Amino acid sequence: MIEWLIGVDGGGSGTRALLQRRGGSLVGRGEAGPSALGQGIAQAWRHIASAVQAAFADAKEPVPPWDRCALAAGLSGASHPPWREAFVAANPGFAELEAETDAFTMLLGAHGGGAGAILIAGTGSIAEALRADGSRATVGGWGFPVADEGSGARLGLHAMRHAQAAMDGRANVSALARRVWMLCGDDRDSLQSWCGSARQFEFAQLARLVFDVEASDPAAAALLQRATEALEDLALAIDPRGRLPLAVSGSIGERLMPRMRPALRERVVPARDGAAAGALTLIARRVRHSLEEAA
Repeated sequence: MIEWLIGVDGGGSGTRALLQRRGGSLVGRGEAGPSALGQGIAQAWRHIASAVQAAFADAKEPVPPWDRCALAAGLSGASHPPWREAFVAANPGFAELEAETDAFTMLLGAHGGGAGAILIAGTGSIAEALRADGSRATVGGWGFPVADEGSGARLGLHAMRHAQAAMDGRANVSALARRVWMLCGDDRDSLQSWCGSARQFEFAQLARLVFDVEASDPAAAALLQRATEALEDLALAIDPRGRLPLAVSGSIGERLMPRMRPALRERVVPARDGAAAGALTLIARRVRHSLEEAA
């Protein structure tokens, strides 16, 4: 008998879990370390278990056997089938298990499980949609450095390219170039060394420099304009006819949304809730359907 429903939001910086009684209301919340699948399946399950245990502690309830629980997790890396399959195969005993992308559970949370679209731009970027007929669509999300247009990592990559060009004399020495040099090194060897070890997260940290100097640096302003246009392209591609309410999420998306064209801004609605709540909606539906099929 399933007594507990658990929704998990698992990313590269942390894991959040929401707990509710089946047929009841939310009773507990818990957090733990990262559970992005790219960082390892064993780590993901370890931190999910810790977050779930913390949620039971928050609810002042003893942790039950896992076979009395149903869990859905929206996970960074779940779009990669081998990682997702390995995660599901390592199920420690949950009666029902659903593994989805964190983007999809964020979409469900943003629109209360109903039809809608979401544009997410933080370290990376992606757009997802759930249509009224239940069909789904995904645009972008191909990953850094090839894609992730309009994201923090892509902004940072372009900032570094500008700083390198300015060091060569191929671009003007601007405020943005100087800020990048201050952070990453002000000679050729230092910049090459920084780039050689930097990954998506490190490049995303440079995005704030672009915003910092925008008012005084045309190069930075141009990068932000290009990023805004890239996000507009994602939003238009995910819902060309503009029929779905659009939520915008992520540190970069939220900062660039006010710059988007009016027709897009008019479609934007505030997100109702987050990815963990979306995962809770997902597992509640699965349990309900399982019970209906068994009846």
